[in-house]
Amino acid sequence: MKKFGFTLKKLFSLLKQTYKEWNEDEPFRLSAVVAYYAIFSLPALLIITVNVAGYFLGKEAVQGEISSQIGGMIGQEAASSIETMIANASQQGQSVIAIIIGIATLLFGATGVFYQLQISLNQIWGVEINKDTGIKKLAIDRATSLGLVVVLGFLLLISLILTTILSSLSRWINTQLPDIVLPLTYVFEFLISLGVITLVFALIFKVLPDVKITWHDTWIGALITAIFFVIGKFAIGFYFGQSDPGSVYGVAGSVILIMLWVFYSCLIVFFGAEFTQVFARRYGSGIRPTSKAHRVEKQPPFNKNKEKVSSSSS
Repeated sequence: MKKFGFTLKKLFSLLKQTYKEWNEDEPFRLSAVVAYYAIFSLPALLIITVNVAGYFLGKEAVQGEISSQIGGMIGQEAASSIETMIANASQQGQSVIAIIIGIATLLFGATGVFYQLQISLNQIWGVEINKDTGIKKLAIDRATSLGLVVVLGFLLLISLILTTILSSLSRWINTQLPDIVLPLTYVFEFLISLGVITLVFALIFKVLPDVKITWHDTWIGALITAIFFVIGKFAIGFYFGQSDPGSVYGVAGSVILIMLWVFYSCLIVFFGAEFTQVFARRYGSGIRPTSKAHRVEKQPPFNKNKEKVSSSSS
């Protein structure tokens, strides 16, 4: 059946339906779960990312860039905590057994947050793992998550290289050419950042969930999600800068800030994933479960269930 083409006039209706289904999928609970696992996965994620990108640019340069980015979003206190995490996680044990256990813990921890993200995306896209898949499916999912972590490390490397080139170009333009040309470099830097974020979301949507989705629908959904994410990142940074919600938690404030940032970011990502699902269903090729999963009907909100139970009992 041929579907009607998407036009900007239908954008409001699309966003309205997206919000409705996003709200029904309990995004706050899903985001809280991912934020909880992110705290335990963060040290391992940082170590792998720093080592992958640092192999080419140097660990100190990559670590400094990560700290700078985090400091700009959620404050220098949280950035200092991130640096401490990296330093502590980088310490190796003295014995071979300790090293092996440390590497195993590192790999398992790094994939934990992506595994929870996979479960959340499956729920948002209305699919569920078959009960007879067994431990083999779990091992494949963990390996896939680990591969995604390595890919993200390479994407960070590319982003850092391009940012460094643009920064050098900006300094040269500032000394050689009129100031009117300088803003163009900032536009290019923004577009590169948006492109890298779009690629990240495209890989997450395509690889993690147990669904079959065309690249056309994936790219559109990833781009919209990236735009939401960039706007949300500035909004979250402004909110943290004005209110400092972590200050009331004392020494645990930096950890709370990181969890809050992941929580709010997940809300945005899940909204983008919901948009992708609605768009693919209405104007694209749809989203189908893989052979290891099956489609499930989305449950209505709790109050509607309650009304149905009350009416049937009467």
